[in-house]
Amino acid sequence: LLQPEGMHIYEVPIDRLPFYDEDVDRQDDPPPVRELKQALQRADALLIFTPEYNYSIPGVLKNALDWASRPSGRSVLRGKPAAIMGAAAGRSGTMRAQLHLRDILLTIGLFTLPEPEVYVTFAADKFNALGELTDQTSLDGARQLLRNLQEWALAIR
Repeated sequence: LLQPEGMHIYEVPIDRLPFYDEDVDRQDDPPPVRELKQALQRADALLIFTPEYNYSIPGVLKNALDWASRPSGRSVLRGKPAAIMGAAAGRSGTMRAQLHLRDILLTIGLFTLPEPEVYVTFAADKFNALGELTDQTSLDGARQLLRNLQEWALAIR
């Protein structure tokens, strides 16, 4: 496992969220949104692993961030430490998506870890049939990112 001792990583599903709608947002959160916010509230930090689509983040990730960032200025994300990593088929390895994501996270009040920047380039060659990362350079970067995130989360608390 890549995470340091004492760190537990939980995946929060975002594929069942309805499209963000400000009119719906003014009412009670739909159940999948409520579940998302509860999971994020319990988290000490946020790790986002993203692909890159059309030089940016996937729409489903943006949608989840739109829901989680409400109410504006008082969301469950505000003040949380965050780290970003990503994998893509090309040579930029999500560089542009991560840059875009950093702007979004700053805007909604997260404290995003500045380094290391982990870009898994030519990803098709770096994962096995089980979906496990096998590239040593990428694994080393991910380990360091997780150690830094743990320290960052403790420092911010």
